Amino acid sequence: MPNRPHAAARQRQPELERDFSRHPSLGYEAPEDTGVIRCLAHGFPTPLARWHHHDEFELHLIVATSGKAFVGDWIGPFEPGHLVLTGPRLPHNWVSMDVPEGGVGLRDLVVQFPLAPIAAAAEHIPELAEALPLFERARHGVEFFGLGERAQAHWHRCKDSRGLRRLAAFCDYLADLARSTDYRLLSAVQMQAEDDDAGLDRINRIVDRLTADVAQPLVAAEVAAELGMSESRFSRFFRRATGNNFTDFVNRVRINRACQLLMESDRKVGDIGYEVGFNNLANFNRRFLEIKGMTPTEFRRQAERRFGGSAS
Repeated sequence: MPNRPHAAARQRQPELERDFSRHPSLGYEAPEDTGVIRCLAHGFPTPLARWHHHDEFELHLIVATSGKAFVGDWIGPFEPGHLVLTGPRLPHNWVSMDVPEGGVGLRDLVVQFPLAPIAAAAEHIPELAEALPLFERARHGVEFFGLGERAQAHWHRCKDSRGLRRLAAFCDYLADLARSTDYRLLSAVQMQAEDDDAGLDRINRIVDRLTADVAQPLVAAEVAAELGMSESRFSRFFRRATGNNFTDFVNRVRINRACQLLMESDRKVGDIGYEVGFNNLANFNRRFLEIKGMTPTEFRRQAERRFGGSAS
């Protein structure tokens, strides 16, 4: 067969955003105008709307248009009022589907901030520690509901302030988020607080084993025996620590790995299912649909939109 020219391969890995790329012409504040709290506003389309990640936490509020949001392996709709907190190195992008001709001048109100100085300050200022559980949740991505208008007001107070007043406005914003109970984690797997540190270490070792090799067979009764527990006690213990029963947790970890492979490779869906531990395609498709709300094929098709274009 004659050789056909191939289109340039699309980069599937998220772009790492670095300080040298954050030029004021793109909407970033000049370094001399800000401290650890950086405010950013932009419209759409823009070079800033791309599949990317960075070392900072990011509060991202949509104020115009609707479309698809991509946060890690989560895909879902957004509209004005959509508010998400993402953690460090968690890839994300928002792709508007209803943009008028010429685009929109303002779509996103963003606050970026590093964890290290806040966590260090929290060791000496107990009030700041109230936000630390929020930061842990954000490593999975957190979507908040019913806070759109307040978040917009918070953003403008931060943007219009400098120095200590900006820090105070930012802390007020964090306080609302830390106390909010109307939210959801966008990642499928969550580790919850556990009073027994030694017990949590045992759970973490199990999780580490699973994530290191998602296809390995893990049976609750065998894991319980390894830990010197009855199966019923292990089941209660594991649910308290992770929020899931053992089988559901294993399936969620495997589906998360499958999402990564679907997004980052062109391998066949069936091959991916076997690699992450499902022994037949029907079971893989069924579990995937239960957890992600769509089939693996639909997930891959929609995931292509995270680059800002249609699937090719």
